[in-house]
Amino acid sequence: MTTETLERAAPQAAPADEFNPIQDGQRLMKAWYADLEQAKARGQKVANVFVMGNAIEILRTFDFQLVFPEINSLQTGVKKVSEGYLRESEDYGYSPDVCSYVKADVGLILRQQKHPAGTIPHADIAITSNMCSTFIKWGEIWERMLHTPTFTLDLPGQRGSNWQVRRGDAQHMADSQWVESQFRDLITRCENITGKRFDFDKLAQVQDRVNRMVYHWNNVMALNRVCPAPYNAMLDGLTYIGIMNVYRGTEEGVEYMRRLEEQLRAKVARGEGRVKEERFRLLFSGTPCYVSMRRLVELFESWGGVFAYSDYLTFAAGGMDAGEMVYDTSRPLESLAEISALAAQRGLSNQFFAHERLAQQIKEYDVDGVVFHGIKSCRFVSSGMADTRNYLNQRMNIPSLYVESDLIDPRYWSDAQIKNRVDAFFESLHQRGGPPPLARAQAAIANGSAQ
Repeated sequence: MTTETLERAAPQAAPADEFNPIQDGQRLMKAWYADLEQAKARGQKVANVFVMGNAIEILRTFDFQLVFPEINSLQTGVKKVSEGYLRESEDYGYSPDVCSYVKADVGLILRQQKHPAGTIPHADIAITSNMCSTFIKWGEIWERMLHTPTFTLDLPGQRGSNWQVRRGDAQHMADSQWVESQFRDLITRCENITGKRFDFDKLAQVQDRVNRMVYHWNNVMALNRVCPAPYNAMLDGLTYIGIMNVYRGTEEGVEYMRRLEEQLRAKVARGEGRVKEERFRLLFSGTPCYVSMRRLVELFESWGGVFAYSDYLTFAAGGMDAGEMVYDTSRPLESLAEISALAAQRGLSNQFFAHERLAQQIKEYDVDGVVFHGIKSCRFVSSGMADTRNYLNQRMNIPSLYVESDLIDPRYWSDAQIKNRVDAFFESLHQRGGPPPLARAQAAIANGSAQ
């Protein structure tokens, strides 16, 4: 099968009453874009937000229609039209080294907001944060080109290696009060924009739905610790995390995650894995290459390798994939600040102290090797990979592979080069020997029973 046919192959149709996470995810994304296109006609206010470090719960309380610029940009890559947007922004004056998400968005602006999925409305407010330094500069572009008012959240992150703030301690409470004061300022801004009074009860309702979504999402993540893994974290997982972000705090999002968990549990019960014969369990570190992600996954799955976990699913969820990320709906605003402070630390630690999280996930997901994906236009994610890779190799003797391309720029994808590196990586894994994942899992069960 060629790359072209793999990318364009349509998923098999499922019976009307059967849940298909890919098809249902695509349906929900199309519905979101349709709502975006009609937002202004409905008189609905619009807000730009990022997947990390946002204030979605507050914005939903005011009934804002949400625009996710990163998702708009990556969708141009998925739909194979990103290069045109990128070249247009470069012709306008942006360097090839600038984040390709940003450049695709500039191209969108230059094309009068015409996106392959529909027309994207101009935002009435944009929420940026320090979760990625690019977010703040991106907001400045909207201010300059579209005169969009912006609001920047300053979220405290991790202070040093092996450092962790614990919920309820003095540092966490100080961080939470700092975040809460910013949320109160944002609420005032939203009241002025919408003409509505802030409703604490409505915020609590949104938080309850987020709690339910996060509960199912955590269970979905945990199910991939089973061998064989029921889904591929860097293919199926990209659809799941898209719904987790776009429909966060909605009943549609809760129902999708509930049915997803239900389906994956059924697959686990049947012993059904993502790949027919799981021979290697892998961890993917970094952001995807959306223009060729299916092809990349195919290269690994052809060797029996499955991505059981990816740190992308942590930082793309803004750090919300943890059991302690539960809102106390009896005190909604204070709890929102407390959880936001914890989630920011968790999300940022995946960038600045990635070795600590990866070491933990390697053990939990019984990983045979780590794949690092360096992004040409994203130094924020890529700059520390060499140090992290060296740490894991020396401290844990974990083999790793480093490949480089880009988020959505097809000019940095070299199929032959990446295939050669993937093949060499699996040959080295074969030479290490050792039992396959299923045999290891069975031995662990047997040892546990014996004890």
